[in-house]
Amino acid sequence: MTVDTMNVEVATLAGGCFWCMESVYRPLDGVLEVLSGYTGGHVENPTYNEVCSHTTGHMEAVQIKFNPNRVSYREILDLFWQQIDPTDPGGQFHDRGESYRTAIFYHNEEQRHLAEESKNALTRSLRFNKPIVTKILPAAPFYPAEDYHQGYYEKNAFRYALYRQGSGRDAFLKKHWSEEKDSLRKRLTPMQFHVTQEKGTEPPFQNEFWDNEKEGIYVDIVSGEPLFSSKDKFDSGCGWPSFARPMLKSNILEKIDLSHNMTRTEVVSRNSSSHLGHVFNDGPGPDGSRYCINSAALRFIPKEDLEREGYGDFLYLFSDF
Repeated sequence: MTVDTMNVEVATLAGGCFWCMESVYRPLDGVLEVLSGYTGGHVENPTYNEVCSHTTGHMEAVQIKFNPNRVSYREILDLFWQQIDPTDPGGQFHDRGESYRTAIFYHNEEQRHLAEESKNALTRSLRFNKPIVTKILPAAPFYPAEDYHQGYYEKNAFRYALYRQGSGRDAFLKKHWSEEKDSLRKRLTPMQFHVTQEKGTEPPFQNEFWDNEKEGIYVDIVSGEPLFSSKDKFDSGCGWPSFARPMLKSNILEKIDLSHNMTRTEVVSRNSSSHLGHVFNDGPGPDGSRYCINSAALRFIPKEDLEREGYGDFLYLFSDF
């Protein structure tokens, strides 16, 4: 892929474990590359073991290359605050020590201004009852981490899921960013909220779309992002809507799910983080996938309403040509 270097900017962020930060930014639309590494210290080309010894001054960080025409630095900062405990000077969650401190490393004066502005806004919000201690620092030499750390959450999905589950990060974020869910609770039906926000499952054969045969697309009930097409829907006999593939692979995330004493692959909507269902390997598609999705996580837009609803770009799916 050819990258227009005129439209590439760099953001460097320390948010504790770089595996967790990578998993957030890599799938983000407009992000071109995410590297895990070390920065802020006084040792050149440090190793992971040296950084973990907390004697190098380095922090685990990610360096993000992004297209500012598709995702802004402000949006990257907003997402950053929602991944960390900005009140903890001694590490992040179960990871303790100086290498797990948080910081925003700015690359120019505009980034410094935006970082300070976002930090001040977070302080004024009174979301946390302790001071915000995340530092805003000038960018320093960035040393990429060892190869096995790059994309760890994808290459070692099971181990990453175990780590993430036990780290305390998700429990903290759920506690401090809950008002969005309060708003959703008012907007969604009880079943829609249970499925999308609490990873629930609706009854089979007793849901809105399991036997829907109309032409159209299925979008995220929370964010409206397009997810699946009726062209890829099939009757799997399971009692839930089943699809051979997503309409836009970039709009979903697949995560290891260890709940209920099972190992499954959860399907999540990328922009809203809504739970959608699970994907299995017993489908009819070329790669054997069966996306088993809850109706309560979806809104169906018939073909004839696509233009009016703002999804006219997808009319080509139903063209005879």
